[in-house]
Amino acid sequence: MKILVLEHPRLPSEPHFNDIANTPLWSCVMAGYVYSSLKQAGLTPVFLDANEQGLDFTATAEEILKQNPDLLTINAVYFWEHSERLFAMLADLRATFKGHINLFGFFPTLHRQTLIKIKTIDSIAVGECEQTIVDLAQNLPDPRKTLGLQTKDHPFTPRKQVRDLDTIPFPHRPASQLKHPAAILASRGCYNHCSFCPIPSFYNDGPLWRGRSVDNIIREITTLTSRGVHEFYFIDPNFIGPGPAGKKRALDLLQQLLPLNIRFGMETRATDLDDELMEWLVQAGLTSLLMGIESGSSQSLANFGKNETVNESERGIAICRRAGIEPEIGFLMFTPESTRQSLLDNLQFLERNNLLDRLDRTANLLCHEQIIMAGTTGFTQYKEMGILQEDGSFGFIGKVDFFDRRIKTTAQKVTGLCHFILRETGKKESPLYFKTAIPQTLTELNSSLITEIKHHISTPEMADRRASLQKLQEGIKRLAPPIAAAWR
Repeated sequence: MKILVLEHPRLPSEPHFNDIANTPLWSCVMAGYVYSSLKQAGLTPVFLDANEQGLDFTATAEEILKQNPDLLTINAVYFWEHSERLFAMLADLRATFKGHINLFGFFPTLHRQTLIKIKTIDSIAVGECEQTIVDLAQNLPDPRKTLGLQTKDHPFTPRKQVRDLDTIPFPHRPASQLKHPAAILASRGCYNHCSFCPIPSFYNDGPLWRGRSVDNIIREITTLTSRGVHEFYFIDPNFIGPGPAGKKRALDLLQQLLPLNIRFGMETRATDLDDELMEWLVQAGLTSLLMGIESGSSQSLANFGKNETVNESERGIAICRRAGIEPEIGFLMFTPESTRQSLLDNLQFLERNNLLDRLDRTANLLCHEQIIMAGTTGFTQYKEMGILQEDGSFGFIGKVDFFDRRIKTTAQKVTGLCHFILRETGKKESPLYFKTAIPQTLTELNSSLITEIKHHISTPEMADRRASLQKLQEGIKRLAPPIAAAWR
């Protein structure tokens, strides 16, 4: 039995260059977990990370044909408007490749009813996929015996979640992956159910949050430190976990991390933090933290099903700063339901909490719109309301128009302007290039940007502000040192 586990090439998206919501972070180790589980079962898979190796789709197809596996299992990641390139490659392969083609991951799980209809796809491992793919490999050529496997011609039977995550072997990590901070998945799922998030829908059979044991996590980390890795990123949607038990487990883990002398980043909800925990996090090596705030509007938080208040968000930010950590913030400035008041609430929240303090962060926080992904509760709700249009490759992204046409105008202008600025900060020839820009340039432009956007949102007839926003954008294009006079 020849098995090839594939990480396919990804292509950057121009319109979504600043969006990272195409798949949850733990997709980056999913193929590694599949490979290790196959090895643990006594099978002999080959791991091909075409994306890390910089292979294009043509070279990837050539390598697949060279390996000629009986089972080709692919971590199918949605990569916006280029996603069809993966399926075009598979269609070309079918002319000569006779093996079984299986997909796994968030994209195929959440959109399986559509993707399984594609002629070249034989099966989809739904949800938590390691044991499903092991069973598939052992059941070939008759995959119908496999629980958790979506096929074209057999009723789907779900597979129960693995209760003890310690039984799953550590993910395979090629040497190339050790050049970056190592991704660690210390838990799976999320105990909340935000309407925009695909994670709860991925884990829809069983507990929404499960944690590995502290000893198991430490063993994985020490295995990696022995290979020279000392920087890590916990890719859990909720590093801490729910309630008092979640906090106790986190504290136990941090106490054991302390002597390892590592540095790490993590993500969490504001409600999970307190001063004691933050103190331990910093002592154990925390250097970066992403907090999913999402909105400064109480109404928007309710629409998301966030189960978190504006006050709790502010409290979480303050806790981080008291510990010497400046949090990065997940924030959705615009949603289909946005009103002028919710936008003002967002601006006031960001200003009140000193989050519009530098140009790159200001432009980033003010430009994000809600992405409505198939499989999420938001997608289902909008579809049931009859206002969702399936969009993007294979209809995986839902398009919902703004309820207020004036908000649509605002969103287009604000996001366009912020995207322009973010692109400029990455161009070496630009006076806004982040490595060479004059600090006063960035400070004055940041102030002008905030003022103009605030005026645009505050004006009752927001469409009337288009001319002044256009003037601001033209000013940026003409920008050249010295900058001070240009913005007075």
